[in-house]
Amino acid sequence: MTRNHSTAISNRLTLLVATRKGAWLFHGDAQRRAWRVDGPHFLGHIINHLVLDPRDGRTLLASAKTGHLGPTIFRSTDLGQSWKEATQPPAFGPAVAGMEARAVDHTFWLTPGPADEAEVWYAGTSPQGLFRSNDGGNTWAPFSCINDDAQYRKWMGSVQDGTPDGPKLHSIIVDPRDAKHLYFAMSGGGVHESLDGGASFAPLVKGMEVVASFDPAEIAFHDPHCVRLCPSNPDRLYQQNHCGIYRLDRPSDRWIRIGNAMPKAVGDIGFPMVVHPRDDNTAWVFPMDGTKVWPRTSPDGRPSVYGTADGGASWQRLDNGLPQSQAWWTVKRQAMTADRQDAVGLYFGTTSGELWASRDAGRQWECIARHLPEIYAVEAVELA
Repeated sequence: MTRNHSTAISNRLTLLVATRKGAWLFHGDAQRRAWRVDGPHFLGHIINHLVLDPRDGRTLLASAKTGHLGPTIFRSTDLGQSWKEATQPPAFGPAVAGMEARAVDHTFWLTPGPADEAEVWYAGTSPQGLFRSNDGGNTWAPFSCINDDAQYRKWMGSVQDGTPDGPKLHSIIVDPRDAKHLYFAMSGGGVHESLDGGASFAPLVKGMEVVASFDPAEIAFHDPHCVRLCPSNPDRLYQQNHCGIYRLDRPSDRWIRIGNAMPKAVGDIGFPMVVHPRDDNTAWVFPMDGTKVWPRTSPDGRPSVYGTADGGASWQRLDNGLPQSQAWWTVKRQAMTADRQDAVGLYFGTTSGELWASRDAGRQWECIARHLPEIYAVEAVELA
């Protein structure tokens, strides 16, 4: 199902950039050609995610961590002019008998709640935990049963497992048609769905592959990197995975590996996944070198976005303006995004601290910032 109608955006565009050493806001002009820099905010803090609340257009939440102060959440109600720390950041409860004790290392993912629940936010942590705030991000509590559920804890694995900077719960999605319909993903631990507002969750991993020699029936071996729901068609989801690119069309519960159509020399392994705001057949990924040692660089030092306009049946290389050789950076799972302009803009931040932009859906790229710290997340938002 494709939605091609025009919805012109006249508000000014801002890029929210979270990095290993702070956060920056890049305010664009009407043509998205000139950018005014606001920052750094939280210089020296690790900022994993910086998110605008779309329900009021002014509230920002930032997930932060420092070596001395530990993990926390900061909140601004004036677009970053001032910040207040959460009085109760996400934290696991007391250790459950027979289970490994856990402490939140950092909050990795932030998702605003539905439009009619103005103060609700969700958060995913490392190690894997799911939390909810009912007061705009000031206080947080464990959400659902999964944090201490014996089966989920088995799927989550040890706190030492997962990606180099820790296992994560991410890609928290609220169905815009039904606030009780939720998704989240865990690295590792699979994709999961709730139809009852989080009272229960069930795995959603059919069709997903796992690393060779491991059993795909074991949920713990599944490693989704990023899951996105199509704004124009909430019955379609895309996924970038440790083992490929996938699409899911509900009510089916089986993922289809659409990354097999990618060039074999490039492969379909990467971290970010971006979908078009109005066309559910259009999506973009940023492949990385997925060879045996996982160097986490662009393949052959030639970075490129790849886009599909037919739901993954074919992919086009989009690298005009990007380095053609000796560029060994890559893009993290939250560090690529799209705006909602008529001519859709794409943006990504690199592990080498560069911020790139395209005003024409990836056909031409330009670097709009250099020498930032390693970029962890980029969000494009329209401000009134």
